[in-house]
Amino acid sequence: MDSTIRDKILSDPQAVLADADVMRALLDANAQALGDNVVDLRGIAMNRLESKLDRLENTHRNVIAAAYDNLAGTHQVHRAVLAMLEPSDFDTFLDRLDRDVRQILHIDSIKIVFEAHATDTQAEQSLEQANSVIVIQDKSFTELYISQGAGGPRNMATRPLTKSGVQVYGDSARGLQSEACIKLDLGSQRLPAMLCLASQDPEKFSPQQGTDLLTFFGGVVERLISHWLS
Repeated sequence: MDSTIRDKILSDPQAVLADADVMRALLDANAQALGDNVVDLRGIAMNRLESKLDRLENTHRNVIAAAYDNLAGTHQVHRAVLAMLEPSDFDTFLDRLDRDVRQILHIDSIKIVFEAHATDTQAEQSLEQANSVIVIQDKSFTELYISQGAGGPRNMATRPLTKSGVQVYGDSARGLQSEACIKLDLGSQRLPAMLCLASQDPEKFSPQQGTDLLTFFGGVVERLISHWLS
C-alpha cells in the first residue's frame, strides 16, 4: 500500500469505518479474495444489516415527514378557527369562510349545504341567493351525498370528486378534483346540514388520510352555525 494512504488510514481509521461506500468496497474485495468455494457469512450478514438500516432510515424519514405535515395541518386549522370566531354576525361569518378560511386551508371551494322540506317557503331559496357559500337541497340529501352508495350512514367522507359534485359546487365543480364532506348536527329541531371542502388538487382529500383535524374543524363550524341560527 502506498505509504501516504496507509498513514492517512492509520491516523484516522474512523473515517474509513464511517464511509459506507468504502466499507462496501472492502467487503467485496475480501469476498473475491476468498474465492468461489468459500462463503463469507459475515459479508452476507453485513449486507442484510445494511438493508435493514436503509429501511429503518426510510421509515424514520417518513415518520418525521408525517409528523411535520400533521403539525402544519394543526396550525392551519387553529388559524381557521380563530378567523371564524371573530365575526359578529352571520353574513360576516359566511364571508370569512369563503375568503379567509378558504385561503388558510388552501382549498378552492367551501360550501354549507342546508336541507329543506319540500313544503318550505321561498325563505330558504332567498338564503341561498344571499350568499354563494350556502346551498339548499331536499331532505335526506346530506346522508345520500356523503355515502354515495357506500352503504350505511356516515358522518364524513374524504374522496375524489365525482360528477355528483355539481349538486353542491355548481359549475365550479368542473375544476375541482377532491372533496371532504362533514355532516353537521344542528339540533333535534333542525334538519342536518353538511360542510363541504373541495380542492383542485386530487391528493388534497383522499380516503386514506386521517380525519381528526377535519372532525374538529367540522365540530367548530357546527357549533357556530347552531349559535347563529338560534
